[in-house]
Amino acid sequence: MTATAEMTERATRPQLSGELMTSRQRLRLVLVLGSLIAIGPLTIDMYLPALPAIAADLHTTSAAVQLTLTGTLAGLALGQLLIGPLSDAVGRRVPLLVGTGLHILASVLCVIAPNIGMVGTLRVLQGLGAAATSVVAVAVVRDLFTGAAFAKLFSRLMLVMGVAPILAPTLGSGLLRWSDWRGVFMALAAFGVLLVTVAAFGLPETLPPARRRRGGVAATVRDYGSLLRDRTFVGLVLVAGLAMAALFAYVAGSSFVFQEQYGLDEQQFGLAFGAGAVGLITATQLNVRLLRRYSPQRILITALGVGTAAGLVLLVFAATGFGGLASILATLWVVLAAGGLALPNAPALALSRHGEAAGTAAALLGAVQFGVGALAAPMVGILGTGSVAMAGVVAGGMVAAMTVLLAVVRPARLGEVEPGAVAVAAG
Repeated sequence: MTATAEMTERATRPQLSGELMTSRQRLRLVLVLGSLIAIGPLTIDMYLPALPAIAADLHTTSAAVQLTLTGTLAGLALGQLLIGPLSDAVGRRVPLLVGTGLHILASVLCVIAPNIGMVGTLRVLQGLGAAATSVVAVAVVRDLFTGAAFAKLFSRLMLVMGVAPILAPTLGSGLLRWSDWRGVFMALAAFGVLLVTVAAFGLPETLPPARRRRGGVAATVRDYGSLLRDRTFVGLVLVAGLAMAALFAYVAGSSFVFQEQYGLDEQQFGLAFGAGAVGLITATQLNVRLLRRYSPQRILITALGVGTAAGLVLLVFAATGFGGLASILATLWVVLAAGGLALPNAPALALSRHGEAAGTAAALLGAVQFGVGALAAPMVGILGTGSVAMAGVVAGGMVAAMTVLLAVVRPARLGEVEPGAVAVAAG
């Protein structure tokens, strides 16, 4: 048997249960899944330093350019709704490979796109393709691991999800030193080719035929109906989505605020954006330690309280100009850190309720998160490109998330969730 044939046979062979995997096999799985998860944040964030340049080159407005970010988020939302149930029905590998291939094609076409309308359309397709990686990665972890092993692996993937947004604008800024904005999309296409190769040879199928859900469209509708009838689940999904909206408002507005209002260049913007992402990633890793002493319910409530207060202070600083850029960066750091604590726990509490349909539940969760984020991004552009517009949407997202938690979820209801399952998922 040739080396390539042996690699293909190994990749298509059903994956061992997580408890039976060696340390080396687990490490390899983390590297593969981490690489796949990275494509989403890279697709969203890598071109952020180029937004003003795209507006100038294509002779359009900043609001129109921000809509291309909305297109990506909308594609991610729609793609998850489609791919989640599909992966529960046909397995994880086929949707993953097809979705990554679509991402590559859309990235290549962005390089030759002649106008902002075409870029926006192709960004939707990029989002559709990237959705496959995020849905499948979460579902694979749910397929293979339970208990402490699940918590440990998921925390490592959260580390990747935090590092990717830090690196993405910095990588984009570096590319812009020797290329224009189209070079960013060429780099995304090249990364996609690498990922589809890694997935084809390094990720075995984790959902055996006996565990696949049958019934086609009718079964999918029933699954979504069951999820939507769970008030606590829906409330937690909305909380996660609104917290994500606050983060995407920062993503959509930061390049214009930092570069046009405060005069940072593309490289300085990458550093400022990365500093905010450090707050997010630090909080996600701190969450693992906090879970040893506190319940995820308590962490979620506290994080949203701190994030809401910081968001309102941010809005005051932006409106008054008090403290200049330093005060904006400091309060944004607190908001992002609060989001880093809220985002692992709200989805974990939600997903722990519906392990029997992990792909579908993860898809609905991701769709709401990116869908609400897709609404937040153009709101920043509509209100303006200054710090007040960005701060207003950031604060609004945090306030809305806290309101839904208290009025819809009702923290007392969270006691109905099995504590062990929640602690595992939140890791």
